[in-house]
Amino acid sequence: MKSNTIISTDDAKRIAKRLLNHWKHKFEVAETEENLSIFMPDATVVLTPEAQQLFVELRTDREDYSRLEQVILDHLNRMAQQEFSVQWQHQA
Repeated sequence: MKSNTIISTDDAKRIAKRLLNHWKHKFEVAETEENLSIFMPDATVVLTPEAQQLFVELRTDREDYSRLEQVILDHLNRMAQQEFSVQWQHQA
């Protein structure tokens, strides 16, 4: 399962970096100029910051992926210190 969403924000790079730093103590992470990746045991989260938005992609085989989407969003909200409302797009 692959799902993604776009968060409208001017702080995309800062938010993505904060989440990467927050989770790097628990999961393996990687950072390139284009994106930041978080490798969970059964999922991968790829954050791609752009000028006015943060593109979030989740790849997982878990059946409860919607719970994981909410965990990711909750953490992004905490890192941004604001509440984002998003719609996740799903692909098989």
